[in-house]
Amino acid sequence: MSPRVVISAAVVFGLSLAPGAAGAGAAPGPAARAWLSDLVTRIDAADRAERRPGPGRGRGTVVVHVQIAADGAVQAAEVEESSGSPKLDQRALRAVQGISPAPVPPAALLGGTGTVDLSIPVELGR
Repeated sequence: MSPRVVISAAVVFGLSLAPGAAGAGAAPGPAARAWLSDLVTRIDAADRAERRPGPGRGRGTVVVHVQIAADGAVQAAEVEESSGSPKLDQRALRAVQGISPAPVPPAALLGGTGTVDLSIPVELGR
């Protein structure tokens, strides 16, 4: 199992690295924080680019599990915790998949499989 980093889609408040992760137990360095912050910004921009104006868009938070390769390619994305709305869940997945390729992740975040394993709460309808 890959190490997993948990981040917030609104702001990178803090990170929880799974046991065995590079740097687990230590605060992530500035490069890792900057990369994660950039990732969150890109996900929000991907959602905004697709969003259509009008009522009925819905609001909610979807936790998306995503694996990003060392070259920035999004290898996998799946709903880890549903918002309760299939439409919002799919919108969150499209936003996360829409960032591929992401910037190259810092080596400190790469797990033994050569990927970054993230759980990202994506807040929609803000």
